[in-house]
Amino acid sequence: MSVTLSTEDPRRRRRDAKIADIVDAAWSLAERDGLGAISLRDLAAAVGLRQPSLYIYFDSKLALYDSMFADGYQQLLRYLDDRDYAGDPRDSLVDFVRDVLLFASVKGVRHQMMFQRTIPGFEPSADAYAHSLEFSRRAIALCESAGIKDAADVDLFTALTGGMASQQVANDPGGHRWADHAERAVDMLLAVARQPTRKPRKPKP
Repeated sequence: MSVTLSTEDPRRRRRDAKIADIVDAAWSLAERDGLGAISLRDLAAAVGLRQPSLYIYFDSKLALYDSMFADGYQQLLRYLDDRDYAGDPRDSLVDFVRDVLLFASVKGVRHQMMFQRTIPGFEPSADAYAHSLEFSRRAIALCESAGIKDAADVDLFTALTGGMASQQVANDPGGHRWADHAERAVDMLLAVARQPTRKPRKPKP
């Protein structure tokens, strides 16, 4: 986890560092046991605390999930920052889709936290959700540059890539089977986007 540490207050800096350690340990437990089965007792032991002391940093388990949600998107955004999408718009979108699928492949539990509603009662806070919105903004900008501009076509883009990511995580974790289909998927979407959208058929009475 990457946390912006305060350079002015040593106590705040130590607190932020401890929160980062707790979130890192929570990811490890989630990978071992599943997101919904994170044990606060095991988590506390992993970071050298007694279980009640965790509430100094997180007032509930949902607050921990909120930090994990934000951290997952921060990791994804940093991963994308290290890549170049400034070339041909179509090729850049293909590269983007492939990179997102590969990230999901090796970060399956993070993908689950970020893109699937698997934790009952969990809703990300506005601060955590802002990172999700930044990811969406980047994806939509690349779509529009490549010619996928209609809202319905963008919906298809998110549905198709989300489904491919889920297939990658479920059936080839750590691999690239579905990531290798990124080019075909983008070309399919571009072909649809270049055609006039037909009006939906009215259901028969």
